[in-house]
Amino acid sequence: MEGGWSLHSPAFARIHEMFLHGAGFLDDSSDSTISQYLRKWPEIYSPCFWTSTFALIQLVFITIIVAQFLFKRIRWCRQRMKTAIPESNKHSGQEQKNADIKLGVSYQASKVCCLLILTSHVLRILLLQLQGRIIGCKYPPFVLGEGLQVLSWIILSLAVFSLDKTKSAKHPLTIRAWWIFNFMQSVIIVIFDLRLSLSDHQYIGYAELIDLFTLANCACLFFISARGKTGITLINSSITEPLLSPSAGQQTETERICLYSRASVLDLVTFSWMNPLFAIGYKKPLDKNDVPDIDARDFADLLSDSFRRIVADVKCRHGLSTLSIYRAIFLFIRRKAIINAAFAVLCACASYVGPSLINNLVKFLGGERKYGLNKGYLLAAAFLSAKVVETVSQRQWIFGARRLGMRLRAALISQIYQKGLRLSCTARQKHTSGEIINYMSVDIQRITDVIWYINYIWMLPIQLSLAVYVLYQNLGAGAWAGLAATLAIMACNIPLTRLQKRLQSKIMTAKDKRMKATTEVLRSMKILKLQAWDTEYLQKLEALRRDEHNWLWKSVRLSAFTTFIFWGSPAFISSITFGTCILMGIPLTAGTVLSALATFRMLQDPIFTLPDLLSVFAQGKVSADRVAQYLQEEELKCDTITEVPRSDTDYDVEIDHGAFSWEFVNSSPTITDVNLKVKRGMKVAICGMVGSGKSSLLSCILGEMPKLAGTVRVSGRKAYVPQTAWILSGNIRDNILFGNPYDKEKYQKIIQACALTKDLELFANGDLTEIGERGINMSGGQKQRIQIARSVYEDADIYLFDDPFSAVDAHTGGQLFKDCLMGILKDKTILYVTHQVEFLPAADLILVLQDGKIVQRGKFDDLLQQNIGFEAIVGAHSQAIESVINAESSSRILSTDNQKLADSDDEFEEQNDTDDQIQGIIKQESAHDVSQGMNEKGRLTQDEEREKGGIGKKVYWAYLKAVHGGALAPLIVAAQSFFQIFQVASNYWMAWACPPTSATTPRVGLGLLFTVYISLSIGSAFCVLGRSMLVSLVGLLTAEKFFKNMLHCILRAPMSFFDSTPTGRILNRVSNDQSVLDLEMANKLGWCAFSLIQLLGTIGVMSQVAWPVFAIFIPVTAICYVFQRYYIPTARELARLSQIQRAPILHHFAESLTGAASIRAYGQKDRFSKANISLVNNHSRPWFHNISAVEWLCFRLNMLSNFVFAFSLTLLVSLPEGFINPSIAGLAVTYALNLNGQLSAITWNICNTENKMISVERIMQYSRIPSEAPLIVDDHRPPNSWPKDGTINIRNLEVRYAEHLPSVLRNISCTIPGRKKVGIVGRTGSGKSTLIQALFRIVEPRVGTIEIDNVDLSKIGLHDLRGRLSIIPQDPTMFEGTVRGNLDPLNEYSDQHIWETLDKCQLGDIVRQSPKKLDSTVVENGENWSVGQRQLFCLGRVLLKRSNVLVLDEATASVDSSTDAIIQQTLREEFGDCTVLTVAHRIHTVIDSDLILVFSEGRIIEYDTPSRLLEDEKSEFSRLIKEYSRRSKGF
Repeated sequence: MEGGWSLHSPAFARIHEMFLHGAGFLDDSSDSTISQYLRKWPEIYSPCFWTSTFALIQLVFITIIVAQFLFKRIRWCRQRMKTAIPESNKHSGQEQKNADIKLGVSYQASKVCCLLILTSHVLRILLLQLQGRIIGCKYPPFVLGEGLQVLSWIILSLAVFSLDKTKSAKHPLTIRAWWIFNFMQSVIIVIFDLRLSLSDHQYIGYAELIDLFTLANCACLFFISARGKTGITLINSSITEPLLSPSAGQQTETERICLYSRASVLDLVTFSWMNPLFAIGYKKPLDKNDVPDIDARDFADLLSDSFRRIVADVKCRHGLSTLSIYRAIFLFIRRKAIINAAFAVLCACASYVGPSLINNLVKFLGGERKYGLNKGYLLAAAFLSAKVVETVSQRQWIFGARRLGMRLRAALISQIYQKGLRLSCTARQKHTSGEIINYMSVDIQRITDVIWYINYIWMLPIQLSLAVYVLYQNLGAGAWAGLAATLAIMACNIPLTRLQKRLQSKIMTAKDKRMKATTEVLRSMKILKLQAWDTEYLQKLEALRRDEHNWLWKSVRLSAFTTFIFWGSPAFISSITFGTCILMGIPLTAGTVLSALATFRMLQDPIFTLPDLLSVFAQGKVSADRVAQYLQEEELKCDTITEVPRSDTDYDVEIDHGAFSWEFVNSSPTITDVNLKVKRGMKVAICGMVGSGKSSLLSCILGEMPKLAGTVRVSGRKAYVPQTAWILSGNIRDNILFGNPYDKEKYQKIIQACALTKDLELFANGDLTEIGERGINMSGGQKQRIQIARSVYEDADIYLFDDPFSAVDAHTGGQLFKDCLMGILKDKTILYVTHQVEFLPAADLILVLQDGKIVQRGKFDDLLQQNIGFEAIVGAHSQAIESVINAESSSRILSTDNQKLADSDDEFEEQNDTDDQIQGIIKQESAHDVSQGMNEKGRLTQDEEREKGGIGKKVYWAYLKAVHGGALAPLIVAAQSFFQIFQVASNYWMAWACPPTSATTPRVGLGLLFTVYISLSIGSAFCVLGRSMLVSLVGLLTAEKFFKNMLHCILRAPMSFFDSTPTGRILNRVSNDQSVLDLEMANKLGWCAFSLIQLLGTIGVMSQVAWPVFAIFIPVTAICYVFQRYYIPTARELARLSQIQRAPILHHFAESLTGAASIRAYGQKDRFSKANISLVNNHSRPWFHNISAVEWLCFRLNMLSNFVFAFSLTLLVSLPEGFINPSIAGLAVTYALNLNGQLSAITWNICNTENKMISVERIMQYSRIPSEAPLIVDDHRPPNSWPKDGTINIRNLEVRYAEHLPSVLRNISCTIPGRKKVGIVGRTGSGKSTLIQALFRIVEPRVGTIEIDNVDLSKIGLHDLRGRLSIIPQDPTMFEGTVRGNLDPLNEYSDQHIWETLDKCQLGDIVRQSPKKLDSTVVENGENWSVGQRQLFCLGRVLLKRSNVLVLDEATASVDSSTDAIIQQTLREEFGDCTVLTVAHRIHTVIDSDLILVFSEGRIIEYDTPSRLLEDEKSEFSRLIKEYSRRSKGF
């Protein structure tokens, strides 16, 4: 072939020949498109033009490389001249030089490719010399071009070969840029070669083959450059690591920088300020210290203050209402929202430039070339400019909206938190902890979603107006039919949205109920397990979930129907529009139809968005109303108490004619007719029967209780110790210091006075040992002593103690009273509630309360003589002491002279000094002090589980296979595929069937045209309906399955799991993560497949028209993949960190709500608010950078797709006229307009799904918790009458709480005869409660067995065991509901039976006073009943159950002596023929037992009848008795 051996390529040669010799092409009469084209742009296809251009660029690259080389050499020489290399550097450099390297495949490939390309260019020069002539250009440009190519590839080859010497892990940026340019150059050359070969029907010559060969090698180098890595790895990388990262820990030590605030304008537009974070995240999994700070303007404290000022201002002007909260939110966001709105409007306008120009493009491609190719390139430039403006503005408004949402969330969370600390008691009872936490987690999220969607309010009318304008330009009056159809579909939204709003409200109410019940169950898990009620409460939670599921199912079905309407809407609108045009006789040309179709596709965005917008607004309105209602709730009145300066009065507390009530509207006051004056330094004791108002009187002084009448004056700072210990998560020292500075001397003195010295010595890390949630790993006594130490360290003026001594044993209680109240605090004013009569004589004033009134007051001796009611309390106590003394006396020789008694007292003092040796394993009872043997940090609650690296395929697979083994997934994909096929087919049909111009004859009749289009459109709509229904069904069924698995695992988990896992973590999973599965996960995962199918459809249409587009898609797809791989490690860890940082906010809030009274009493509201703000900032950091990472990726993907679009347009414009069908080319452009959205959507969906999949991963973590023993073992079921006698046989029992901890019970062996009363005594931490836990199998024995009536407890099911035994636990627990529900949750007993039980436990009269009787309300935690009354309810439960084995674990610690005596009598009567085990601090409750079991250091040291043990004066039991009676007399 004559033209086969060209200088550059035969294609170019042929063009040049045609250009020179004409062959009719340059003749005016010629219609050749090429001649017309060349007249306008002759250089474009000139070989000289391209060769010269490429040569110039090659020259620039060579110059850069040489300059870089020279600069490095000069700098190296200067350094050598200035200083000698330090020895250390030489040594380290030598080490790196000696390090072994591994050369990967990519490195070898890059060397081979460089050599092959160099060879190909040398061959081209040889071909140039062999061929006798030069076609179409002068000789020098060709020689220069090829010479520079050879030179550049020699330099490149040398650079690549030197990489193994420098051991470089990454290719230099210059080399990567060079390779990318060479790839683009090869693509252009090959495209022109093939195009001209095909157009002239010539064979491909050797030069073209060399070009193709070069392209293949350049493509390989392009992939290597996109990856960036050389493929060289250091084998002994440990040597080089310190050199690469000399200070790994520096970032944590230095203050965090804010990348965003330092960014330039260009960085802000392109999101390049995120690059340093991506660089870290790509190398290693991000840690929370790696995440930079947020901008100073986004700090929660500034935002909180700003929002609070706005709310205060609005409140002054308009009063406080739901509307004023809305007004405050608007004022807070308006400035930033306006900027976002401007970007959103710009984005909407730019998006319609494309559809408006399509008709012009189709006309141009059809032959209207009045201004030649210039017009085509101008059109291409206009298309591209609009897409770039759209990309930049879209990314900015979305980022701005997300950031604004983050700001509003920070402000609202701090407002809700601060409101929680100020709520009045009545308001607090209206909103449970679960509800308030829901406001903070779910409702605020929904409100911030509205901020994101709000921009669509102004975008929708603009998009609609522009759409009508474009349609009118193309279709004339037919546009109004399109508008009417659009408005009709939008109108469908109104009833659907109303319905969706109602459903959302129902869903939130159902979710609140479930969360409330879940919170309660988690808090009371121990009692549920002890009472074998866990299955019942599991069923209750499942029933609440079923209710929620029903509403969810209705909601997702409605969403599926909405999806069907709106996915079918473009087809519906286009059918109406085109049908109208046909009826009106408006001509339909390919250009007008394609422009209309592009407009309808653009209209999809507002139409699709409208249901989401209205749904989000519906959800947001419900949530905003709930939050606004909460923020309007009544707060504690500031004027309840009057603060008086200490210099103005001698009285610290004064109450004149005080009347108080917990319910402000209630006519009958809780506390009435109070007159009290407490002088500075007085000790005031408050006593009375259970429910007489003792704790309420302290609440009056604290200002917690609404005042009906009178005045309360308080002078000085207050410290408060509540009856139920409130312990914060954290270490012991932080709990005691409570925000005060650490004073070592003062601190040690207080620790000693509060009897904590020995406890701290035995803890793993002393006072830095971490306390579990709610002090779960501390005994009741230890929690109270920590509370007392906190109050003493506060160094307040007035101390209010609410019966803190009931939780400690006699010896410790005495020491606390002596060393704290009468020691360190001897000069302070103290009001203390107590049931221990022995603490009353020391008081300067005793108040006796009855039915909310002070019925007696005076000193101890005065009150005894009054003989009204006080002596009943003292009498009961005296009887108790008498029983102890009688037992002591009857068992000893009474002929003891006074001297001997004094000696024994001295001996007692000596023994007291050695008590510390007897005090055993401190705190491995009750909630088993897991912290004792913990790691050196003394931690119980570990950091939340956090997977690292990619979300495993197992997680995706588990989600997909959850329902019917994943059989429905292929059906969903098939439905979407058919939808896409029908959509493309309908558009293709219209483009093909419509004539290019109105003058051309149509290919088919209008009737057939319209019928086929309608049929295809209906088919696509039904595919969508099937797909959306299937996705909704599968998503909800999967969510339900995951929820049930998780719930069953959590409720069947052993107690050790709840001891070491904060409730906030569990609640986060059952609330937030479950919401993701319920409403989002299925759609997110589905969209990964749907967007891929859409993209394939677009590529198919474009490639069918301009096949080189398919070639360009290969590198673009590769770049997309590289971007995605680079993005995902950072984004995934940011999403995980963001999830993990949520839980502490909720946990801290839940703790603060529980201890709100203490926080207010200590005046610590500001400190706790700051802690909340700090936690919000910690959450905002990863969240902000996560949304920024998304925008970083989307911006790059959009720009890539814009590049593909520009390439496609340039190609279409450059093609000769008549080379392609202009209608089909227009269709390709119509699809290409959505390309950037689709390309970013597919990556965004994959990344977003991976982030959301974290919720599935977290739920799966809690679906793999090891379970307790089976509830029922069919092969070993005990007889129905078991236990009959109640004989307990314990053999060689050893118990430990974890494998790494020492044994708490050691080699325990004893037999407890049936139907006997056994008292279990011992110091705090001696193992008493652990034995009870072993009996109920709360903790499993390591060695040994426990048998009851010859049935081995380890072989029977847990429900068979726990359901047949009864227990009154140390901490009285009540559930929200009714009195009846609390006594008989399983509904097994009649009302008469329950009334009898209430009378026996002294509650009958109180319950009868309530109008609701047995249905009387019990609020959350039973807080509307006193602690003593709650204890009596627990007694009522066992009286109903009537088991033959009863366990009392400090059962009467919170009741007065008089009530205690009645309870003891009731127990003796009701359980006379049962086995009763009593763990007690009050010795008199066990003195009449048949046997006494004495524990010390986890061993039984004494086991005999009380009389025999008392005969031996050296026995431990004798010492305890002596101590108790001596203390009772001493005070």
